[in-house]
Amino acid sequence: MAGPTANEKRELIEGHALFGGLAKAGLNALVSRAHIEHFRAGEQIFNKGAPGRSMMAILRGGVRISATSSRSREFVLTTLQAGEIFGEIALLDGQNRTADAIALTDCELLVLDRREFIPFLERRPDLCILLLKIFCHRLRHTDQQVEHAVFERIDTRLAKTLLRLASDAGKGGLHTDPRVFVLVSQQELAGMIGATRESINKRLHVWQKAGLVQLGKRLIVIPDIAAIEALA
Repeated sequence: MAGPTANEKRELIEGHALFGGLAKAGLNALVSRAHIEHFRAGEQIFNKGAPGRSMMAILRGGVRISATSSRSREFVLTTLQAGEIFGEIALLDGQNRTADAIALTDCELLVLDRREFIPFLERRPDLCILLLKIFCHRLRHTDQQVEHAVFERIDTRLAKTLLRLASDAGKGGLHTDPRVFVLVSQQELAGMIGATRESINKRLHVWQKAGLVQLGKRLIVIPDIAAIEALA
C-alpha cells in the first residue's frame, strides 16, 4: 500500500495544533522531512528504554503514555489525542525513551526523525518557544497528578480524571443529547489515578447505582456532566 503523497501529508499537518501555523515554506520543509506511520489499537509504539530517534505528532487517534513498575503495575502518565505530540524528550536530548507509548485507538502519526528535525528546529525559534510551552504544560500536569495522589480522596481524583477525559471526548450523541461517552477501561483509569482497579470498580458501581454513570465494556457514559463536576 502506497504511503501518503506530499500534498496529503501537507493537508494533515496544516490541521495540526503545533505545526499548522507554519508558513508555506516552513510547512513544505517539514513535509519533506516527515513520514507517516500507522498503529492499530493496543499496539506498542515504543518501549521505555528504547533509543529515542524520533518525535511523533498525532494526526488521528489517541495514545497512552505510561510507566510500569517492577511488579508490572502500570501508571498512566497521560493520554494524548489528535493535535498533540509525544516522544519529544528523547528526540531533543538524544537519550532513551522515558516511558511506554501505546495506541489507544487506531492511530495515524507524523514521525519526525531527530537527525532531520533538530537542524530544522535550530532555524525556527517560534517552534522552540511552542515546544517550551508544551513542556511547561506537561510539567504542570505531572505536578497536579502528584498533588492529587498525595492529598485527595479517590472520589475526587476519579471525578477530576473523568472530567478531563470527558473534555477530550466531547458529546457522543445527538446535539441535544447531554450525555458524554468516555472510552476508557477501569484498568486505565486506575493507572491514571494511582489506585487499584478494584477500588475504581467499587466506586464506579456505587456511582452507577446513584445514576451518575453508566458502565459498559471500556466505556463510561456520563448522563449529566454537572453531577461529576460537583464531586470534583
